Amino acid sequence: MEIRGVLTLRKRQVLIFFVLLGLSEAHTESVRYSVAEETEIGSFVANLARDLGLGVEELSSRGARVMSDDNEKHLHLDLLTGDLLLNEKLDREELCGSSEPCVLHFQVVLENPLQFFRAELHVKDINDHSPAFLDKEILIKISESTTIGTTFLMESAQDLDVGSNSLQNYTISPNSHFYIKIRDSGDRKIYPELVLDRALDHEEEPELRLTLTALDGGSPPKSGTTLVLIEVLDINDNAPEFPHSLYEVQVLEDTPLGSRIITISAKDLDAGNYGKISYTFFHASEDIRKTFEINTISGEINLRSSLDFEVIQSYTINIQATDGGGLSEKCTLLVKVIDINDNPPEVTMSSITKTIPENASETLVALFSVRDQDAGDNGRMVCSIQDDLPFFLKPMFKNFFTLVSEKALDRESRDEYNITITVTDLGTPRLQTQYNITVLISDVNDNVPSFTQTSYILLVRENNSPALHIGSVSATDRDSGTNAQVTYSLLPPQDPHLPLNSLVSINTDNGHLFALRSLDYEALQAFEFRVGATDRGSPALSSEALVRVVVVDDNDNSPFVLYPLQNSSAPCTELVPRAAEAGYLVTKVVAVDGDSGQNAWLSFQLLKATEPGLFSVWAHNGEVRTARPLSERDAAKHRLVVLVKDNGEPPLSATVTLHVLLVDGFSQPYLPLPEAAPDQAQADSLTVYLVIALASVSSLFLFSVLLFVAVRLCRRNRAASGGRCSVPEGHFPGHLVDISGTGTLSQSYQYEVCLTGGSETSEFKFLKPVIPNFQVHDTGRNMGEKENFRNSFEFNIQ
Repeated sequence: MEIRGVLTLRKRQVLIFFVLLGLSEAHTESVRYSVAEETEIGSFVANLARDLGLGVEELSSRGARVMSDDNEKHLHLDLLTGDLLLNEKLDREELCGSSEPCVLHFQVVLENPLQFFRAELHVKDINDHSPAFLDKEILIKISESTTIGTTFLMESAQDLDVGSNSLQNYTISPNSHFYIKIRDSGDRKIYPELVLDRALDHEEEPELRLTLTALDGGSPPKSGTTLVLIEVLDINDNAPEFPHSLYEVQVLEDTPLGSRIITISAKDLDAGNYGKISYTFFHASEDIRKTFEINTISGEINLRSSLDFEVIQSYTINIQATDGGGLSEKCTLLVKVIDINDNPPEVTMSSITKTIPENASETLVALFSVRDQDAGDNGRMVCSIQDDLPFFLKPMFKNFFTLVSEKALDRESRDEYNITITVTDLGTPRLQTQYNITVLISDVNDNVPSFTQTSYILLVRENNSPALHIGSVSATDRDSGTNAQVTYSLLPPQDPHLPLNSLVSINTDNGHLFALRSLDYEALQAFEFRVGATDRGSPALSSEALVRVVVVDDNDNSPFVLYPLQNSSAPCTELVPRAAEAGYLVTKVVAVDGDSGQNAWLSFQLLKATEPGLFSVWAHNGEVRTARPLSERDAAKHRLVVLVKDNGEPPLSATVTLHVLLVDGFSQPYLPLPEAAPDQAQADSLTVYLVIALASVSSLFLFSVLLFVAVRLCRRNRAASGGRCSVPEGHFPGHLVDISGTGTLSQSYQYEVCLTGGSETSEFKFLKPVIPNFQVHDTGRNMGEKENFRNSFEFNIQ
């Protein structure tokens, strides 16, 4: 092996759609190496570590690798020794054909930091091919009148080797009529010409058989032979003539097989058989013969096999026209293959990172290269990714690109990105290649736990059992894994006197709250504390929420009677004059309940009475009143048992016993009032009652007038419309008069007006009082109303 250590400076400009100039990461120096073809696999080529001035350990740590321009793995880099070795046997003729020199370009790529080194491998030719004639027999027709010194073109041999190993000489078997003359065409190829050295005589020798030998310049030389059959013809003095010596034609590479390329014709002035022309390929290579075919009679050239611009861009075809007398002429046909966009761009991925942390910015995701085998605009490319992604493409050396994250990412917003690298050429139609990369975003602990509510209100019924689950708090963490695992804890209360640790506890895993002891609403109605939620990240993050526990009252307290007192030694006796009318206020039972809400709503009920129907108890305020006027036949002493009941579930109750004494000639000074009211206060109270009664009567009168007017209008409209009266749409107010007072003259009435359109009379209906509660002083005027009152009032006496 031979190492050429000559370093040359080269400027390379590659146009893809944008111009990639030399970057700082890429070295402009190119190292040249050479190796003979057919060298065994694993053979030593060079020591890259020494040539690049790098240590073997640095090559391994930086992930050094060799990448060829044609994406073939011809070479292998041993990272343990830094040696560059052959990965396969190289066939120069297969790699480069007839091109000389045969150079394979490759790059050495290093990472961390990213760095490129360009290099070339020259494949040297060896003499491994013999010259060969494509035709086993060459037929030459020569007129006997041909003058001495006339030359005849002959098919040349093909030798795949180049340089000194290529075709160098021709010889012909010994004879008395011909010798070989070597002609150089100027394209480094030699062609044999047969020269007439002695006149031919068709009658003496109509046919000659000679052997043409081709020799190359190898050591030792190799050779190939073919049979030359010379047919001596009668005299023919006119050779065929072509109108042009050079023909050019352009053919698209996707032209269908069998298509006509061109028709070339020649003219011969001779008549008869001497004027008949046949066409053949002359000095045509194997590629030409495989690709094209010629009609020997018409000169029409057709496509025999598919064209490929990327393999061969043009064909130079020599066409020979030979008449029946053996005279010939040649012309040249230049077939130019026109490129079409039939090759999509190629993407070669060198390295890829599929997981990146969310807090890292400008992270290398992928390193790749692109290429297109087409030419011109068909080979120019545009490389892009989606616009809505936080990534961008960065052009590197030559046709290499890197895919880099644009900024720090947020895994909680998006934990996965599907990136499509699209490479599109500029041909018509445009072809594109897509390469999909899935990038996963790894989590970092950047989110604090978040409670579902900033504050929680928990309702707990008093007298609960210890260890009762009273509610839960919940917090979520947008992170993942251990960063999202939340633990709960009770924070120290702001009130130092609140024994929080003896009231509640919390499950650290799920946030369930438990009451540690039974709660008493009457002792503690509500209390507040804070709960903390901490994740298991590093460092740990936490948040807190406020929890308010409201103790719900339970009906665990019976009503307590404040008046009359039941624990005194002497019972309390209420005096009632026998002249008292119905609704007279005897006394009022006053009671309280230690509970709250509906558990403390009290109702009163007359449970027992000496004479049922004489007294009644108002259910909502505990007032004990006479249900009817007293008479002489009523007993003087009465015992009343009043039941006080709350509204809880189940209801609790208490009873109180009242003693009532009916007296004659009862006067105001004997009333057992706690303090004597002045006469002026009594007069003022009576005045208020009279004013309220007057306002009620006036309102009733006004309503009657309005109703009368409405009835008259209804009758008039009915007479005008055929006896029908329409009831106004909408809601007619139900409560027309609502008069309330706090004294003995306290009443609420509801009146209902019904206007019947189909009858001759209208009905005005007075409803009975909702709560008929009043004190009547004028017995003569209200005697009829008292009778209605007794008939409509319902007593609940047990």
